[in-house]
Amino acid sequence: MKQNISPLYLLLTVVFTTCLLISNLVASKIVVIASVAVPVGIFLFPITYIINDVIAEVWGFRKARLMIWLAFAMNFFAVLFYQFAVALPPAPFWSGQDAFSTILSQTPRIAIASLLAFLAGSFLNAYVMSKMKVAMNGNKFSVRAIASTMVGEAADSAIFISIAFCGILTTYQLVMMMITQALLKTLYEIIILPITQRVVVYIKKKEQTDVFDTDVSYSIWKVKEV
Repeated sequence: MKQNISPLYLLLTVVFTTCLLISNLVASKIVVIASVAVPVGIFLFPITYIINDVIAEVWGFRKARLMIWLAFAMNFFAVLFYQFAVALPPAPFWSGQDAFSTILSQTPRIAIASLLAFLAGSFLNAYVMSKMKVAMNGNKFSVRAIASTMVGEAADSAIFISIAFCGILTTYQLVMMMITQALLKTLYEIIILPITQRVVVYIKKKEQTDVFDTDVSYSIWKVKEV
């Protein structure tokens, strides 16, 4: 039996992947918010968790798992091509190589930190959202969305910052960045929650679907099970 992919699911997956790619591209720039240093990606990356919540709520863990791996694959491809583009010798008349390299060249450390943090945080978010939906019989979406985001964002921030900046920043700065990122991203989710709830209601009505993961495998490797 063939599995149909909803156009709305496809659209959300594209937006999810785009937000991830842009966030990782700008993550190496650090800004200061309320005296705390944070990566610029903090302004866009939380949208991926909001979309993750919507996908897990409407279509379940299987579809969330597929989306996460697709986004991961595209991000991995982008990182590889960035390095290829940087490594190519520039034309003699082109003077932008240094700036180009500064923006696109990721050290293996940053790339690994980004990829691992994304996988851990995204899968934890989808897992918590899925399990809580079954446990709460589909009620209290706002509680589930915030709780799943807190778990996922905490893991994401801790993994990325500890791998990417350990030895560069002090222990105090690392801890403060982790806490600040997790809190700001969760606050982001809370602020936009009324919109997220309306989107979920609309999609459930439009798609005529509301999946409860009562018989799903939570193995992250079973991508073919959609």
